[in-house]
Amino acid sequence: MRLNKHIFSYSFLLCVLAWASSGSAQIKTDTTKTGPKKPGAAKTDTKKQENPTGTITEEIEVVRPYKPVLADAVKIRRSPDLDNSKPFKPELNYNVFDNKFELNTEIGRLQAQRLAEEQQVVLKNNLVKIGAGNYRTGLGEIYLNTGKDKALQAGMFFKHLNQQGSMDRQKFSHQQAAIFGRSIMNAITVNGEVGFDRYATYFYGSNPDPLANTALAKQRYSTISLKGELLKNYVEDDAGFTYAAKADAYFLKNYYQGKETSVAVSGFLNKTWNQFNFGANTSVDLTTTKDASYNLGNNIFRANPYVKFQGENYKLIIGLNFVQEFGDNSRTNLFPAVSGEFPVISGFATIFGGYSGDILKTSLRNLANENPFIGSNIPIVNAVEKMNLYGGIKGNAGSGFGFKAAVFYKRIQDMPLFVNNVAGLNKFDVVYDDGNSKILGFEGEISVNASETFTWTGKVNMNNYSLATEKEAWYKPNFRLVSNARLSINKKFSVDGEVLFNGATKAKTYTFTPALQEQIVRIKSFIDFSAGGEYRFKEKIGVYLRVNNIFGTKYQQYLYYPKLGITVLGGLNYSF
Repeated sequence: MRLNKHIFSYSFLLCVLAWASSGSAQIKTDTTKTGPKKPGAAKTDTKKQENPTGTITEEIEVVRPYKPVLADAVKIRRSPDLDNSKPFKPELNYNVFDNKFELNTEIGRLQAQRLAEEQQVVLKNNLVKIGAGNYRTGLGEIYLNTGKDKALQAGMFFKHLNQQGSMDRQKFSHQQAAIFGRSIMNAITVNGEVGFDRYATYFYGSNPDPLANTALAKQRYSTISLKGELLKNYVEDDAGFTYAAKADAYFLKNYYQGKETSVAVSGFLNKTWNQFNFGANTSVDLTTTKDASYNLGNNIFRANPYVKFQGENYKLIIGLNFVQEFGDNSRTNLFPAVSGEFPVISGFATIFGGYSGDILKTSLRNLANENPFIGSNIPIVNAVEKMNLYGGIKGNAGSGFGFKAAVFYKRIQDMPLFVNNVAGLNKFDVVYDDGNSKILGFEGEISVNASETFTWTGKVNMNNYSLATEKEAWYKPNFRLVSNARLSINKKFSVDGEVLFNGATKAKTYTFTPALQEQIVRIKSFIDFSAGGEYRFKEKIGVYLRVNNIFGTKYQQYLYYPKLGITVLGGLNYSF
């Protein structure tokens, strides 16, 4: 134990001596350098040991993270002002883009693209047409026009056609000419026309009866006509007031002593108030007909006041038709005039109907246009349409298809009919069914217009006659069909066709052997089909060809007057 104590004492003494010896051998300096006193910066300690002569013998650099203490807050130069409310106004620059903002929630609409401007088509206002064919057919036409003008339009035309058949004096010659004009002013529009019409032929009809009088005399009709019209232009703020006036006059003369002069003036007034239209149609017709045995004044005054109630889905017209005849014959008539329209399929089909009556004027001009082989001293009697009850449906399926179908029932007093003249069977006279003639009929129309490439129209009439005194409705068919079509294959070539079907009719004539007696002759039905084509091999020059009565049917519309057979006509046309 004593030894251990001595060992411990010796060891402690040696340590003290060693420590004292090292302290006297060197001088130790502790220099600490601290970097910038910034919050969050690392703290750097640098220690250097130097010998007594000042030479650096050791350098130690210790780097540790900066650990701020609460006392470092005093080093901040200035505390923030939490009460500073000075507004901040930044300077902004705006760039506006010319683009439409589309919402992604909707389907975007297609933006219309502006089309390139098309070059305006130069219209050809004038046309010259010439042609020739069999049966010594000659054709000449000319049309002249001032062209496209919004205020003033004027022009003229002339037509000539002549033919000669295989029968003796089977000749036809027809000329037409007119000068017309239109002036569109601020408030009104004025139209006018001066025309001339000449038709010449022979009474070439022949009767196998050798005792019949069938002199091949000549017949010719010359007519000078004047037309004028005044219309009020449409104005949006016109208080619903419209008006129009029209005047027609003509002078007709035939090859013999027949003459007819007519002057007619008509007017129209209408005032709109809410859904009502109040108006009236009036006219005065002054006609004088002269022939070898009479000089007849046939004048008619008409007044048709009405009230029209029109809505979006209907139209109803209620009125009266007052007709006063004066001159050589005087008669007063008052007829109802009621009509209405109601759509069954809006925009596609409409039913219509009505009930009315009127005076059907008989004139030498109308009779000659229907049958040019009438004789002289034709009696003139106006027919009375005592009742006209009708109804049907009309409409369209788009802009290219339209239709109409109607049934009617008419009761007519003194209906005119053509019969062969007993003094000359190749001439026709006019007789009147003394009493009330009843007609039950149907008429239908259809039209197809497939742009400018194809067009087709058709019309059919079916009539059932029940006469008062005459045995038959002379020369009036129970069935008649007219249809035509046109097809443009391209801009240069087009074709067209027309068909006419006329049902069988009855004619009243006379026999002279062994004695004079009345005879009824049945005229067969016939069909006349015609077709043609046109080809333009130059911009202004074209050729055409037309064939009439292609099947060469030998038919007659009026007894003893057969039509021409197959007729071929071709020629040139020039537009400029």
